Amino acid sequence: MTQACHPYARVRARAHTHTSYAHLIRPISPPMFSNQKVLVTGAGGFIGGHLVRYLKNAGAASIRAADCKPLSHWHQVHPEVVNLVVDLREKSACFHACREVDVVFNLAADMGGMGFIENNKAACMLNVLINTHLLQAADFWGASRFFYASSACVYPDYLQKNGDCEGLKEDDAYPAMPEDGYGWEKLFSERMCRHYQEDFGIETRVARYHNVYGPHGAWTGGREKAPAAICRKVAEAKIRGTHAIDIWGDGEQVRSFTYIDDCLKGSVLLTQSEHSAPLNIGSAYRVTINELVDIVEGIAGLKLQRNYQPHAPKGVRSRNSDNTQIKDLFNWEPGTALEDGLAATYAWIYDQVLAEDSGKARVSTVDSVALAG
Repeated sequence: MTQACHPYARVRARAHTHTSYAHLIRPISPPMFSNQKVLVTGAGGFIGGHLVRYLKNAGAASIRAADCKPLSHWHQVHPEVVNLVVDLREKSACFHACREVDVVFNLAADMGGMGFIENNKAACMLNVLINTHLLQAADFWGASRFFYASSACVYPDYLQKNGDCEGLKEDDAYPAMPEDGYGWEKLFSERMCRHYQEDFGIETRVARYHNVYGPHGAWTGGREKAPAAICRKVAEAKIRGTHAIDIWGDGEQVRSFTYIDDCLKGSVLLTQSEHSAPLNIGSAYRVTINELVDIVEGIAGLKLQRNYQPHAPKGVRSRNSDNTQIKDLFNWEPGTALEDGLAATYAWIYDQVLAEDSGKARVSTVDSVALAG
């Protein structure tokens, strides 16, 4: 970003102290949900937890948050929100969650980073039950809008075999050959949204997310994505005094990474718009995994020996977002500088690693809550 006084100026200055991270998530313009009842599924997850906070701060009339995980395992839990611990693969749970809501944000999925989705294809495909049952329930209860969080994994692998992919356009999804398992489920669920709108009149909106990252998400345990994994490995090296980092593949895989603030803004803009076709929500800024490591090393103030693992899961060779459509629609595109978003993410993950190594519970984001069964 080119502003003289960058909103993350203090992040760069304080990234090495690691004493606070709450201030790192900058405020964003609120959506207009003040008179609507909203359901957020996957609310115990990374994006869902942030979305609940966004809507709460925007003054939504009523927010219902749903996830299958025990409340103690949610990444964020917010006061004055009705929290449902339900398995949305079950049709009855979806009808319970959607009762008398106006807007549904469906971010629920059994998913993770590349290591998870390559080794859990059947589990990923069972996510189709969630979206299908939620569409049925939203239509039954008369919801006016239904948002579905899809993924750049819907794009064909034959367009992503070389490192020179200049950006994936929305129309590139067909002829279809998405990521096996997870990508096929996402593409099918996109079609289900389209046909529910055509056949039953419920307004559906589909976002194709490109590698969303930020604080308050999975950072260990196998479900974390590349930015969180790299931040954790660098933080561990700094705290424990080791001098090496494992990198999957040769590090020359190309990706773009989208900061959580930009993801939220794009999702709400799309939900409120009249655009019903799938839309990329992602950064167009391309980096290799090696360059990603360079940035995090710079934030942490150290340089590590790199141990490459050529047989580890790597995904496609090159993927990033073409933002022509989103710029045409909203005169906006995700623009948080990668260095700034990673500084915020690293500071938060550093605190988690430090707490774990100190034998303390992980840094909690759980407040007093309203819990409904």
